Amino acid sequence: MNIGLFTDTYFPQINGVGTSVHTLAEGLRKRGHNVYIFTPFDPRIKEDEKDVIRMPSMPCFMVKGFRIGLLYTPQALNKIAHLKLDIIHTQTEFSLGMFGRMLARTLNIPTVHTYHTMYVDYVHYVAKGALITPAMAKDFSKIFCNRADAVIAPTKKVLDSLIEYGVTKEIDIIPTGINTELFKKSNYKLEDTIQLKKEIGLNIDDPIMLYLGRIAKEKSIDVLINAMPELLKRIPNLKLVIVGDGPVKKDLENLTESLNLTENIIFTGAKPWAEIGKYYQLGDIFVSASTSETQGLTFAEAMAGGLPVIARKDECLENIIIHGKTGLLFENPEELPDMVESIIKNKDTLKSYSEASIKAMEELSVENFALKVDELYTFVLENKKAKHKTVPLIIPKVQKRTTVYRIKKLPNKIIRKGRRAITFAKMTKHGIIKVYRKEFKNITNEKEGNRK
Repeated sequence: MNIGLFTDTYFPQINGVGTSVHTLAEGLRKRGHNVYIFTPFDPRIKEDEKDVIRMPSMPCFMVKGFRIGLLYTPQALNKIAHLKLDIIHTQTEFSLGMFGRMLARTLNIPTVHTYHTMYVDYVHYVAKGALITPAMAKDFSKIFCNRADAVIAPTKKVLDSLIEYGVTKEIDIIPTGINTELFKKSNYKLEDTIQLKKEIGLNIDDPIMLYLGRIAKEKSIDVLINAMPELLKRIPNLKLVIVGDGPVKKDLENLTESLNLTENIIFTGAKPWAEIGKYYQLGDIFVSASTSETQGLTFAEAMAGGLPVIARKDECLENIIIHGKTGLLFENPEELPDMVESIIKNKDTLKSYSEASIKAMEELSVENFALKVDELYTFVLENKKAKHKTVPLIIPKVQKRTTVYRIKKLPNKIIRKGRRAITFAKMTKHGIIKVYRKEFKNITNEKEGNRK
């Protein structure tokens, strides 16, 4: 099977969607499928990536480090058509998701859509919530999902939300699997972890709370920082290590300085995916106050590495964190200091939670994830084949006499008259200049007639 995964976020960006796409692609390839990942071009990528197709893009002014795809040409459609995709799996509702949907309609290819993001928690990114309301985000999600042939929800929380939005398509709950081998402590040498601690300014014996992921408003990292003064009264050498980057990183650094916590809170910045596993080895516990998760993959990765998780109670974590066994769930931020102290100061509790976390994550295998998605693809393809006949790709050809130039400055419209033709040039709003030439065969005879 030839499979196209369309996503707006992928490595080197570190987030749950990119990780999910990478994990699915690897799992499906092991099952013998050809998988192509379509994602925006990122200038940080210097080498060609196997079966990763980077599409033209531009920076997103609303979200730092995020890029959005541009409009694509008929030639690009024709090039992708030669891959002979059997199914298109969109992982986003925006630029690459829309392109994948357009491609599917043009080529009559069935589509599966995974709903990763609870957009009602993200409307503040657009004009601080003045332009897009939660109700608008719900309507957009409903329309996009209802136009797919099948929808995947990573958790029951997402499924319930989509039904509440008005999605009528059948929704399958398929949790994203994780490759536990990438995070196991046995894969990392103790001396390497000690060296990493020294490099970022940690003492070997410091107890460490770890947060890893996007640094964004909806992650509520400020709750963790504001809890540190009380925690330091109980655990004087405690450190909070924040791994990642995002739009509010500078704000949180300023908050840290205002609380005189720069020696106890360390921001490492974003790290390459290949190095993420070793950063999990720094922590004694993993902490998060976010309620905007759809699945919480970083929680699962931390647990696979043997880190107990302390997180804010959320429906999406019910199948991952077992309160009092693999970690603790709080409802009010005031509960956080007591929970951290109860685990950090009790080595037996820490060890028990760690062992239970590792065992729990063995059930979230990549193989099981890929198998369930593969079965859904097969079901969708069989249904689509029964309802529709395949149609050939028809893409209009560009006119031979139309020449396209990219010029920085030019008047809005130019008309140049010649002896046998008139040339028109007009600038589009994207800075593209189109030149049209109109010839007159009988121009000489017309002039002679006018003289008479």
